[in-house]
Amino acid sequence: MTPEFVVSFAQEAIRVTILISLPVLMLGLVVGLLISVFQAVTQINEMTLTFVPKILVVFIGLLFLAPWMLEHMMTFTIAVIEQIPVYIR
Repeated sequence: MTPEFVVSFAQEAIRVTILISLPVLMLGLVVGLLISVFQAVTQINEMTLTFVPKILVVFIGLLFLAPWMLEHMMTFTIAVIEQIPVYIR
């Protein structure tokens, strides 16, 4: 294993991780921003008002995005497992 290989492998793993997590994180960010604007406009300072909608939206997002996320994780994992003989050399 060369240093270049290790760096490229780490870059690909980080890229897949970001690609998989970004849609769910963006959903949580958008809902949190909307709720913050709503709280600022109405001057409601209830802490649980921010958490419950974000949790629900993230769970719903995971429900709909799970097949896509699983496909990307499986593709990466299969590629890694298929390359084990190359890694050993």
